[in-house]
Amino acid sequence: MGVTALAMLASLAVLAVVGPVLWGPAADRPDPSAVLQGPTGGHPLGTDHLGRDLLARLLASTWSSLLPAVTATLLGAAAGVTLGALTAVVGGRTRRLLGAFINLLLAFPALLVAMFFAVLFGAGARGAVFALAVACAPGFARLTQTLAAGVAGTDFMAAARVLGLRRHRLLRRHVLPHVAEPLLLNTTVAVGSALVALSGLSFLGLGAQPPSYDWGLLLSQGLDRVYTEPLPAVAPGIAIVYAGVAFQLLGEVLAKAATRQHPPARQTGEPAASPAPTGRRPAGADLLLEVADLRVALPAGDRTIRPVRGVSLALRRGEMVGLVGESGSGKSLTALALADLLPDGARATWSAHRFLGADVGSLTRRERHRQLATGMAMIFQNPASAFNPALRIETQLTEAVRAHHGIPREQAVEQARVQLQRVALPGERRLLRSRPFQLSGGQRQRVAIAAASMMRPDLVIADEPTTALDVTVQRQIMDLLRRVRRDDATAILFISHDIALVADACDRVLVMYGGTIVESLPARALADGARHPYTRMLVASVRGLTADRESSPPGLGGAPPDPGGTAPGCPFLDRCPQRLDRCAAEIPVLSALDPHHEVACWRPLPPTASSGRPETEECDT
Repeated sequence: MGVTALAMLASLAVLAVVGPVLWGPAADRPDPSAVLQGPTGGHPLGTDHLGRDLLARLLASTWSSLLPAVTATLLGAAAGVTLGALTAVVGGRTRRLLGAFINLLLAFPALLVAMFFAVLFGAGARGAVFALAVACAPGFARLTQTLAAGVAGTDFMAAARVLGLRRHRLLRRHVLPHVAEPLLLNTTVAVGSALVALSGLSFLGLGAQPPSYDWGLLLSQGLDRVYTEPLPAVAPGIAIVYAGVAFQLLGEVLAKAATRQHPPARQTGEPAASPAPTGRRPAGADLLLEVADLRVALPAGDRTIRPVRGVSLALRRGEMVGLVGESGSGKSLTALALADLLPDGARATWSAHRFLGADVGSLTRRERHRQLATGMAMIFQNPASAFNPALRIETQLTEAVRAHHGIPREQAVEQARVQLQRVALPGERRLLRSRPFQLSGGQRQRVAIAAASMMRPDLVIADEPTTALDVTVQRQIMDLLRRVRRDDATAILFISHDIALVADACDRVLVMYGGTIVESLPARALADGARHPYTRMLVASVRGLTADRESSPPGLGGAPPDPGGTAPGCPFLDRCPQRLDRCAAEIPVLSALDPHHEVACWRPLPPTASSGRPETEECDT
């Protein structure tokens, strides 16, 4: 598509430059002896009422047809973007007035507005350009208003206002750079629409006026004899469609380049960032999910960062596994990769990935989406953004079961009531007819759990579902997750920063650092059986109610590794008090200390005295 768009635009650019030079004289030279001729060898498209060659006029008018369309689009974009962006930097009353004004402008069809202002400004190419600029400005204003609304409420805008920056500086430095990309894409596509609209105005006699001409006027003149000689009318129409499609294709290419998606694929030839883990994994007929050497790559300008580097994990049916680690360790991206929800541009690879007994890499995209939609569910950290604020709770609860199971609406609503009652919410019509913003944070999180349970999934990924909730609601949410696990034999991958909560609720704990699993151990052994220095530091940073409030809790010190770095050795090297020379040269492999405990460390710490193991035990794996 990109090659086609560039070739079409290049041909238009060449014709626009050389057309008036090569064919301009022939296009304006009358020939009384060849008036209104049909297509001949000397005149492939025929001649007009003055005997002028129509092919020459068609080619010579490329510049006069394209330039007004580009000019009108740029003028309309400049006016609309300025109007829409102002809504992000003005006060509340002015913002509402501007919004109402934009809504009023959008109430009128753009073509009718263009025709009205073309008459007002006077027939001619200049009047048509200004008329079309006025007509397309409201569309740009609405798009900019929507995009700027997402910037207006950010912390950096608030900080800029506190600094007393003037509005023009807020627009230029803080608003427009964040909304420029979609506006540029929309402008490119709008040029094609403007070309068609301007040709329509010329066709109606409101655009180019003789002796000037463009494709729209040529189309109007050729229409008079379309039943006897169709080529004089068809050829300008083809030129208009050709140029319009060229700009539309360019917009599509630029949009795909900005939001290109890389579907998950098997790992083939990618340089390994670390040795493949060789530790033991749960096995048996109840194995639900198995992933080996999962990696995620994200483009970041001129480099690629790899926040997930060789994660291997497995979950049994009915098992709750905790995934803990610092912010930036790759926990959420791992979960998103498992659910095929990675952000645009991200690419996931693996050496093995099986879910519900099927090889995920061998499935088609449609099969993979259906398997994940029916067998896996996610509970997001922020239910306020996870739910669509424009849809009612009833719609969002029943949408998946109706789409994938094909059950009637009444039956789906009844299932939604049952699931709401299951999470201790009244399944009454009032709640079902509510929208997410009408519920409290705890209610939204309960509804999120109910939504995750609607499909009776085999696996639920809970990405920090108790964050920002008070301790009482946290306890209730954890009780609900335990109930879902017990009643439906659902496996749960529980992601959290709360070490104490994970140790209390989960069967196993996976500790993640620098994009990989550094330790896997039973949850009951987390407090006194951790062997990796990083895990031991995480546990030590948890303070109890009886801790000395005057003393500072032990910290990790330093900073997590750069996800775009390529330094060899252990990612925890700079922060580890137990480091060896070997740690700087080789990445440790996740190896078994016992049948239920694995650690990726060349010098594991001895177990603490309370673990019941001898202090002298040492492992040199």
